[in-house]
Amino acid sequence: MRYREGADVDTSGVQDRRGGGGGRGGGRGLAVGGGGLGVVGLIVVVLFQVLGGGGGGGGGSSAGLSDVLGGLQQGQTADNTDLEAACQDGADANSSVDCATAANIDSIQDYWEQTLEGYVRTDTVFFSDQVQTRCGGATSGSGPFYCPADQLVYIDLSFFDDLQSRFGAEGGLFVNAYVIAHEYGHHVQNLLGTNAQVQPGETGPTSGTVRLELQADCYAGTWANHAETVPDASGQPLIAEITQADIDGALDAAGRIGDDFIQTELGGGTVDQDAFTHGSSEQRQRWFTTGYQSGDPNACDTFGTDDLG
Repeated sequence: MRYREGADVDTSGVQDRRGGGGGRGGGRGLAVGGGGLGVVGLIVVVLFQVLGGGGGGGGGSSAGLSDVLGGLQQGQTADNTDLEAACQDGADANSSVDCATAANIDSIQDYWEQTLEGYVRTDTVFFSDQVQTRCGGATSGSGPFYCPADQLVYIDLSFFDDLQSRFGAEGGLFVNAYVIAHEYGHHVQNLLGTNAQVQPGETGPTSGTVRLELQADCYAGTWANHAETVPDASGQPLIAEITQADIDGALDAAGRIGDDFIQTELGGGTVDQDAFTHGSSEQRQRWFTTGYQSGDPNACDTFGTDDLG
């Protein structure tokens, strides 16, 4: 993945709540999971709930999250000073995860703003260690998530490192972009009211919770299809190149965050489909591919099919 040299990187879609003004490389911990327990199984959609979630199964996050609610400090105020100074153009995005993530946020939202009538832009919060949200408190450990109550995406950027070191994913700029695009897929679902189709606490291979996650993967794929052509404020694409190797890396990551892979490799070694909350590795790969090959969000109707893969 490569960003266009000379392209402006807009950091206004980021709220940097890391310590010390969010200096580059400082104050990173693992990404978070959080939110009120009443909605954690529904639309506080944690991309990788098992990280730090107290169990090997993909559906075991609620107990882990309950341990971190209640005793957290108030959320930090955002300070984008260092981020704005560091992230000026595409060259910075090509060399910095912070800047690349800001660029991805901008590109993803440009795509949805130009694709979905009534799309409302929202911010991503960079934090470290712990954060307070309108869905409740969260600590580093559960992965990136979207909180529908405040309509914000939350991420501790060192999650990208953990994705490689713990899950064995290839990693890279486009894998990171896929993670962010998935979370903005949940924002789209919230705007459309799709999450209203899901009952709290649903689990299982065909559950509404799984359908939400697979649809968010598909939405991420539709953005990827258009990423090299969607214009930014200058009228030119911010992203210059996405290679087949990038797509392969995203599929590799999707395969390593399927419920069955997590349960087998990071849990007790037994696959329990009744506990699925995100879908199998094969399903996640399939639905990202569906979005990428079609480039059409209408192809992402995971709620209108009996064949999830």
